[in-house]
Amino acid sequence: MFVKLNWKVFAPWGGYGVLLALLYRDALQHLLSRWNNQDFNYCYLVPLVVAFLLWDRREELRRVPLKVSWWGLLALLPGLGLFWLGELGGEFFTLFISLWLVAVGLLWLHFGGVLLLSVRFPLLLSLALFPPPNLIRSNLSLQLKLLSSYLGVSLMRWSGMSAYREGNVIDIGFTRLQVVDACSGLRYLFPIIILGLILAYFFRGSWWKKTLLVLTSIPLVVFANGLRIAATGYLYQFWGAAVAEGFFHDFAGWFTFMFAFAVLVPEMWLLRRLGTSQADKPAPKLPLVSGAQSETGRGAQSVAAAMALLLVTLAGAQGIDFREKIPVKQPLADFPLQIGSWQGTRDVLEQPFVDALDFADYLLIDYRNPQGHSVNLYIAYYDSQRKGESIHSPSSCLPGAGWVFNTSGLVSVPLGEGKERQATVNRAFIQRGDVKQLTYYWFPQRGRIVTGALEMKLWTFWDALTRQRTDGSLVRLVTLIGRDESVEEADRRLQEMTRRLGPLLAQYLPGKDG
Repeated sequence: MFVKLNWKVFAPWGGYGVLLALLYRDALQHLLSRWNNQDFNYCYLVPLVVAFLLWDRREELRRVPLKVSWWGLLALLPGLGLFWLGELGGEFFTLFISLWLVAVGLLWLHFGGVLLLSVRFPLLLSLALFPPPNLIRSNLSLQLKLLSSYLGVSLMRWSGMSAYREGNVIDIGFTRLQVVDACSGLRYLFPIIILGLILAYFFRGSWWKKTLLVLTSIPLVVFANGLRIAATGYLYQFWGAAVAEGFFHDFAGWFTFMFAFAVLVPEMWLLRRLGTSQADKPAPKLPLVSGAQSETGRGAQSVAAAMALLLVTLAGAQGIDFREKIPVKQPLADFPLQIGSWQGTRDVLEQPFVDALDFADYLLIDYRNPQGHSVNLYIAYYDSQRKGESIHSPSSCLPGAGWVFNTSGLVSVPLGEGKERQATVNRAFIQRGDVKQLTYYWFPQRGRIVTGALEMKLWTFWDALTRQRTDGSLVRLVTLIGRDESVEEADRRLQEMTRRLGPLLAQYLPGKDG
């Protein structure tokens, strides 16, 4: 005899679904577009896996008493707070976590903590529905590319091939292979971690055995991807470019999964043989309950409270315009090419980069002084930092081009004359082979000089809320360090340029008052 749940318990969820669809409409549309990215198309399978896990526990769930719990507000209210942080700060991933917390809060509010604990693993696994934010994705993909490239070159050399690596570019003599994003391993990292989590969930063993099983999946991805790159380089000499695309490329991807599964399953067998513990034994079943506890009064109050919170949030999001596009004071195309003794030459970015960066205006100028030294100036301006669009930090792209950060940190620079015009900016001394460069970069944000991505997001949220503005810029200076030149001389050169640029930037980029 199984529990028959009153339909009234689930009736409010239709209303919740409509409100959440309206509240998170843009976020859900963006989520589906991210799923179409081949790095994250595994997300289409996550709802099916979560549904199977819930179905697999259907007997246990029928034994769980349902009870209204106002403790659900501990998840619902922070979830709505994150909604405003993501909406005003222009960050989709914050909206994704907000949606998850709101859903958890509603479940907790209406069905109680016992049910929440019973479905904790499917709920946690549902976080895999959300691809990581671009900042984490770019850095993670970069590190995976560097690790896989290093391992691939090591395996090629071990097999007797001549291979040289410069960042993500591998020179094998007769050709050069570039490890691009599609070959970074990111496409396989998350699915294989999910595979490890599911295997650990069904594996009856101590917590340390389950943890080891999941952690093993991470180096497996790196090793399999390095092996894949090495195989591509080895077979390239026989079959040419065909081995890096089409069937061979796709099969090499599937090899990563097969390799991981072939290692994880025997590992489970070995872990099981290491001895049994209390965790290896089946958990006792809960007794059958007569049905959900009747709490009509409290249930109606919880529905009214949740509906009111969602309606107020939706009304605020739809009825108030928190963003105002602020154009540059003057077009950056008019930025002077002559700055003191420095003479500039204007350059342009290729259209694919312009489309990807999606800024409102930009400039790229190479300045040269009479002594022959050069400084490259790049400015990207965003009139409104909308959700999913953020300023691209140089720290996330330079290593992928083979640049090694010898030192990086913060430095005080003059943005004009006088001590009051001093500002703190990012400084990085980078090197690729024998080529050395020094770079300064910072993010002018509505009258502030910001140096970090998180700080930039928080100020964007605050200014959208209090000033209805989310405009911002990236300013980057790069100078080449000569063979007989010291880093200190390059520092003096960049500091001279920042001192001259300060007043000009104030003429072109909006400040505190627009």
